[in-house]
Amino acid sequence: MNARPLDRDRDAPLMLHVALEAAVSTLHSVDLPYRLASWALDLPENAILWEDSRRVVGWAAMQAPFWMIDFAFLPEVEEALLPAALEWADGRAEAAHGSIYERPQWFVTTFGDLADRLATLERHGYVCQADVGEDSWSRVLLRRDATQPARASLPPGFVIRPFNGAREVDAYVELHRATFESKSMTPEWRTRTLVAPHHRTDADLVVESPDGRLAGFCIGWLSPPGPGPRVGQIEPLGVGRDFREVGLGAALLGECARRLAAAGARALYVETDTYRTPALGLYESLGFQPVREILVYRKDVPASAPRAP
Repeated sequence: MNARPLDRDRDAPLMLHVALEAAVSTLHSVDLPYRLASWALDLPENAILWEDSRRVVGWAAMQAPFWMIDFAFLPEVEEALLPAALEWADGRAEAAHGSIYERPQWFVTTFGDLADRLATLERHGYVCQADVGEDSWSRVLLRRDATQPARASLPPGFVIRPFNGAREVDAYVELHRATFESKSMTPEWRTRTLVAPHHRTDADLVVESPDGRLAGFCIGWLSPPGPGPRVGQIEPLGVGRDFREVGLGAALLGECARRLAAAGARALYVETDTYRTPALGLYESLGFQPVREILVYRKDVPASAPRAP
């Protein structure tokens, strides 16, 4: 197997294909196009791909906006490639000192039932965050039957509609940043999602307030046709702080679920924190049920050595 850096335009579909083939062990597969559009991959060296004589068999990416290391490997090569990916990530974390890609720690999220993977992470210095006191952190994957009714009513004057693409990118970015209290979202990132593999304009939704402002957003992703049932995933979902507690999140989620089901989804998935978040209650109120534990692992980056005068 040979390793090489990223060529985003060529490689994004290949990386998605690996993630979908390894979906049972890959946290981000259906919604991966959203992450592959991030500005972290503007620098090709922030991702690495492994290929054999026929195809790409695995990859890893340093996702600075999320403080995460994403990866996906075909099952037959993970034992060999995951240690190599973690060593590569150590090098990239060190190389990022002083750049916009620098982070004081990096996280890996993974399903909690993958014992061999968890052991590999721990051997490479990653520490599970599920029980570390006040800052404990774990997540959960939730599922619901896509055909289950989920429509919720909107307050008078609000309208759910498809996102208007490039014409609304700036307004979307402003709302996204305010909603998540983060400047990570950029116009370039949001624009790339519009041409990402498997992006669906009919499931890229916003809710508009009576005065014409964007009040919330929800993007639904649908797996491509294949031998098994098609599934959908929600990423991201958010409601502006001026519009909370009136049911917009439930209405957006219900409408996105309806559209994904109409497009062929048989099940819908979403990932969220297990506590300290109202999102979990929202999803459960609409019929989502926990199906797999997601553990969060952390590794701190050593401070850079002082430069010689």
